Amino acid sequence: MKVALVHDWLTGMRGGERCLEVLCELFPQATVYTLLHKPGSVSDTISRMEIKTSFLQGLPFALDHYQKYLPLFPTAIEQFDLTDYELVISSSHCVAKGVITSAESCHICYCHTPMRYAWEMYYTYFSKNSLNPLIRWSIPFFMNYLRTWDEKSADRVDFFVANSENVRRRIKKHYRRDSEVIHPPVDTDYFDPSKKEGEYYLVASALVPYKRVDLAILAFNELNLPLVVIGDGSEKKRLMKIAKKNIRFLKWQARSELKRYYQNCKALIFPGEEDFGIVPVEAQACGKPVLAFGKGGVTESVKGAYPDQEVLPVHTGVFFYPQTKEALIEAVRRFDATKFSPERIREQALRFDRRVFKKRIKEFIYQKFEEHRKSLR
Repeated sequence: MKVALVHDWLTGMRGGERCLEVLCELFPQATVYTLLHKPGSVSDTISRMEIKTSFLQGLPFALDHYQKYLPLFPTAIEQFDLTDYELVISSSHCVAKGVITSAESCHICYCHTPMRYAWEMYYTYFSKNSLNPLIRWSIPFFMNYLRTWDEKSADRVDFFVANSENVRRRIKKHYRRDSEVIHPPVDTDYFDPSKKEGEYYLVASALVPYKRVDLAILAFNELNLPLVVIGDGSEKKRLMKIAKKNIRFLKWQARSELKRYYQNCKALIFPGEEDFGIVPVEAQACGKPVLAFGKGGVTESVKGAYPDQEVLPVHTGVFFYPQTKEALIEAVRRFDATKFSPERIREQALRFDRRVFKKRIKEFIYQKFEEHRKSLR
């Protein structure tokens, strides 16, 4: 069986790349197609694969500023010739699902989310205050085209897998397609538990607007409790400017250091709405509770008590709602008055172990491939 794996871009090891890594283990002879690849940015498992990139790879500054080439993404992904492949598996949060395959190919898409900036988070990504007048004028016309392409290209997929119930609902809403939920993999063996209570609260996140790290800054300014913020992004300078002395900022840490910060914190603060959210699972694998905005994928990975619920031993965190500074402050105070079980918290994380994902995605792929083959007879 000739297999192609398609991924949007390879510029770092985030949740999508962890999923791709498992697919590379399942199909080590496959060819990986991606818009662009930054050497040294992904794991050895992925780097060892045969990797083919698009024409974007050779454009000026593309490896560090590829987002600026967004208008070219649909054309670039359609240039890959996948005619000879029997099985095509796309790992998509942008345009990977839009590859063109032959009529006989079976195309399975593991969808991390329909394009955020085209749908739910359009107004967050393209805030009027952050755009120059020319871009502000042109963006609506381009995004109209991109939404149309995104919706139509979904018809090229034979079977969808969603990374969460949250994303399954979005796939149904925007693409009018059904999907099966298989949660992404977390290396729970690596993120082992700690029984230390910790002295600080922790945020580990990209520092971009939709992550809402500003809520954590404002809340902890008022609470005057120690907060460590790990991450980089366009919001970092602004956040550092408004933060008080009880808040410490660190650049993004190596995996071993991130684990140490998980193990030594009191709790993880997760103030944004995510498709799924691997960071809360990693924190729980270390036995640490999560204080999160009670909407989106985190409601599947964390057993949180909502504001109108009593915090019980079965819970692994506290949800705040609505998405305000005041609600987060109240959640921190509720957390401080509660005793959580590190063992119970880790049990919750084990539901999303890497081995679980590998088994489920393998079974799904082979089952759907066989169904597709039979449909061609």
